[in-house]
Amino acid sequence: MTQLLVLHNSLNPSASASRAMTEAYLTRVRAANPEARVIERDLAADPLPHLPPEIIPSLFGQPAQPGLEAEAAALSDALITELEQSDVIVLGAPFYNFTIPSTLKSWLDYVIRGGRTFRYTETGPEGLLPPGKRVLVFTASGGVYSAGPAAAMDHLVPYLKVVLGLIGLTDIEVVRAEGMKLPDAAATRAAAIARAAALAA
Repeated sequence: MTQLLVLHNSLNPSASASRAMTEAYLTRVRAANPEARVIERDLAADPLPHLPPEIIPSLFGQPAQPGLEAEAAALSDALITELEQSDVIVLGAPFYNFTIPSTLKSWLDYVIRGGRTFRYTETGPEGLLPPGKRVLVFTASGGVYSAGPAAAMDHLVPYLKVVLGLIGLTDIEVVRAEGMKLPDAAATRAAAIARAAALAA
């Protein structure tokens, strides 16, 4: 049975283009594969805490001690298990201040762990997640950052490709709803939602 892990991050649930893309994709998935298991985390409505200092020993492979250290390590383990067991990871990642929302960064901090999701070797870092996973990134921005003079300001897509690649997630597809503050925003949004839904085919 296919399992999807979906992470919502937009602060604007009623008008978010990234959420609209995610919902269009999930609607198509559920229609085509009713048995698919979908795990959804709304990190904007229920954000993860920032990594506490107590988790440091666990990040270096040491046994977690009782108390806050054990709680933080257990949360990290649970989030990593969700990731390990999912076939498709869907990231609703709106473009905030030229990069990902802090809510998504917190999730990444919990799941990127040396010795658990990646390791260093003599030839460089190696991802430890099971192979074959697919990542879909649905992002929206007020301006256009995929090309042109503002492309250098895009610290969202390049960052996600690097950090996800570190843990072995390299099959990444990005759908952008760009120019949401420009005159043709409605048409651009509709086209992006249609592209997102088509990925479920």
